[in-house]
Order: sequence, then C-alpha cells, then structure tokens
Amino acid sequence: MNLDAKTIHKIADLARIHIDEKEVDTLIPEMNKILSFMEKLNELDTSNVKPLVYMNESVNVWREDVVKQEISTADGLKNAAKHTDQFFMVPKIIEK
Repeated sequence: MNLDAKTIHKIADLARIHIDEKEVDTLIPEMNKILSFMEKLNELDTSNVKPLVYMNESVNVWREDVVKQEISTADGLKNAAKHTDQFFMVPKIIEK
C-alpha cells in the first residue's frame, strides 16, 4: 500500500493534528516505509504464539484492606495550612 498526500491529510485529520504542506513530502516516504515493515510482519506465522497479556510473569499480590493505624482528626489537621475543627480549607477553584 502506498500513501499519497490526500491519505496523509486524512490521517492527520483523524488524529486531530496539523500538518504543513511542506511536511507532507517528508511524511509520505516515512509512512510508506512503516507500512511496508508492517506488511513484512504480517508474513510471519504467529499461529502457535500465545497473545502477550503482561510483559513479565509477575502476579499481583492482593491483600485484605484493613485499617492498621487510625489517627485523630486533630493529628490529621495539624499540618494543614488552613482548617476548621474538622475540615481542610482549600481555595475555591470552580465558579458557578
């Protein structure tokens, strides 16, 4: 498959990127090279290859979510810049 300028512009439109007209001339051979490499990869027999799900054989170890140490509200608010007796005070960032 060989790409032309029209196809490059369509791909750029789908990807929502802006491509200058002078960049199109350099992109055509580069993208054609990528497509020819992909066609070469399609020639490989992968029928006996299992799909790769994870990069390594490590398995995630889950643990029960248990509270180990509880701190008081006063200790939690101790380093807060602004606070009330029970809550952190933060600047308002959403306007109505």
